[in-house]
Amino acid sequence: MTTQTIDARGPRFGAALTTVVLAVVLVTSSGWLLAAQTAVFALGALLGVRRSPYGVLFARLVRPRLGPPAETEDAAPPRFAQAVGLAFAAIGVIGYFAGPQWLGQAAAGCALAAAFLNSAFGYCLGCEVYLLLRRAGGPPLSS
Repeated sequence: MTTQTIDARGPRFGAALTTVVLAVVLVTSSGWLLAAQTAVFALGALLGVRRSPYGVLFARLVRPRLGPPAETEDAAPPRFAQAVGLAFAAIGVIGYFAGPQWLGQAAAGCALAAAFLNSAFGYCLGCEVYLLLRRAGGPPLSS
């Protein structure tokens, strides 16, 4: 099995956009905006970060203006991180639409914290969880 690699700057770009979206969700209490972000997470988890909406934006609008990547990374950990984001965002959507509202805010806040850590510091919590699961003998997630 070959490992797919991606430009390491792409997931950070996506995390920056996610940070902005989730901050707006928390300020406006918009369950609909969180539902849209949930769809973005779902596409990233199902199709991979390269083919997610933010990945496509990065590839078409940002990467052509940058030089070649100094580093690439395995695509599986960021894809797993998208699945973790999907889980938190889905719980948040349930909270915003079915209640309690605090559940929506707490789940969106957790997702925002993780996205901010990735965008600002390059520390991907979901990626770290993926690596811990792999070290514990869990099956690999296909890239």
